Amino acid sequence: MTTVTPRPARIKFILPGLSAGGSEHVVSFVANRLAQSGFDVSILSFEMSGSTPYYKTDDRIRIEYLDVPIGRRGPMGVLADIVRRVKRLRALFKEQRPDMVVSLLTRSNVIAVLAATGLDIPVIVSERNNPLRQKPGVVWQILRRYAYARAFGLITMTRGALECFPPVMRPRSWVIPNMADYQDFKPKFTNKRMVMTAVGRLVDQKGFDLLIQAWAKIADQHTDWCLRIWGEGPDRFMLESLAAAHGVADSVQMPGVSSAPGRWIEEADAFVLSSRFEGWGLVLGEAMAAGLPCISFDCPFGPADMITHDHDGLLIEEGSIDGMAGALSQLMGDAALRSRLGTQAESAAVRFAPAAIGDLWENTIRGALATARGQ
Repeated sequence: MTTVTPRPARIKFILPGLSAGGSEHVVSFVANRLAQSGFDVSILSFEMSGSTPYYKTDDRIRIEYLDVPIGRRGPMGVLADIVRRVKRLRALFKEQRPDMVVSLLTRSNVIAVLAATGLDIPVIVSERNNPLRQKPGVVWQILRRYAYARAFGLITMTRGALECFPPVMRPRSWVIPNMADYQDFKPKFTNKRMVMTAVGRLVDQKGFDLLIQAWAKIADQHTDWCLRIWGEGPDRFMLESLAAAHGVADSVQMPGVSSAPGRWIEEADAFVLSSRFEGWGLVLGEAMAAGLPCISFDCPFGPADMITHDHDGLLIEEGSIDGMAGALSQLMGDAALRSRLGTQAESAAVRFAPAAIGDLWENTIRGALATARGQ
């Protein structure tokens, strides 16, 4: 008697691109976990073919490109690109017949749901930012409301983000926090001039302008420290000009994107998150897991889920430049405080250990597959 071995479930992840970023890190992490668990996994990027992923993926994972990258365009251009993406993705769905699609970020989510309409392919959408603060254009807002109501379910990183969506937009829902993964890098603590580290895309959301203003208030009291902001983005010139205008250009460094994911940890003595808003704040979790003492604005959402003030980090009133300046000065001037907060941060981050978060993702997808199949 011949035994028929069931084929592995086909899971396709979709997102706009595969460069350095929190969502890209999460996709590579979850995709690797599922591939190692025997799933047939692919990742589709809207980028042009040949783009180089920043994060490493398992050799069993297929990387595909839609060749219609997302960019800023007027309403008519947006609609034309949406139609192109939907057509190409729908053809791909018909050819490959994935058992489940997991899409991250608003625009990808809308395209994925529209492309799968009528094909009996369940699509889980995941919002990765603060829906109250990050507003897509009018076209995308209308399409998101339509698409999410027709998705199989919605994943967010916090309960607060989930509750931004009315029940009709989340027929099924899950809250899965980000993993605190320092990717095998640990701080060396060997700097002659110690480094206060920040990481993120150089855009308004990340609040680096607030951080530089706070730094300028106390930099002359801590000449044995510098502020190093890792990342790239459209606000570079503005931020460099701001540092120069405040007389701190010599102590504010912006070296770009780190040569490998997480390598910035090696050179850090402390970490600061200055965001105006977040979906979670993945780099904060990475810093805590690596044992770095951390400061963060108490912005929505994420930092308060990770930090207990004055126990495993310092939480500062959202947007307070004076509050941030005081916390920076306090931490840089107190080695015992840095040691205590770093030790406690490492312990606190165990809640978000990669193995535990990987379990949540895998169990969620297995359960969703069973529900979709009527099991």
